[in-house]
Amino acid sequence: MSKIVDLHNYRTKAVEQRAFSPWQNRFGEVYDVKSRLSDLSDKTLFFLAQPGEDSSVAYYEMIMGVLDLGPATKFNYLPTEQQMQVVDIHLFLADHMRFEMMCRLKWLAAHPCQNYSIIALVQNHRQMRDDCKANPPGLSSSHPGHATYQKLIPREKEVFIRQLLREALEKFEERLES
Repeated sequence: MSKIVDLHNYRTKAVEQRAFSPWQNRFGEVYDVKSRLSDLSDKTLFFLAQPGEDSSVAYYEMIMGVLDLGPATKFNYLPTEQQMQVVDIHLFLADHMRFEMMCRLKWLAAHPCQNYSIIALVQNHRQMRDDCKANPPGLSSSHPGHATYQKLIPREKEVFIRQLLREALEKFEERLES
């Protein structure tokens, strides 16, 4: 009897392997096709929430794996359009890593992409980005700046939350050290 291959399962496993093998080596943690931002350890989340080249390379590893564009070392050899796509997805994911970090600090009540897998965020980033713009994260009522935040128009609220990034990184690092 011939062996039947489940192509959907095979493709899913292939994407999972390409996407997360570099992260498993880098972070020493296991991820799968269902892994969400909330499944990342605090240490990994902190690393990915920081701006800079080190975190950018980690994003490129995973994004290029999901999109089957080769290893991150080949980023500079990609056509400009594909480079821009990778950078766009990187910036989108970095925002949501930071929102996840702020959720763990109890600064945000929720963020719109926390229910999706990391792979789904990459594969559907344009639609998710648009959905997230329509439904930005809200500052938790327990945050000291909540009264000021409530008086702002929606666009200013998004800016207000982004301005908390430096302080959030400091507080999250303190949390990691304690």
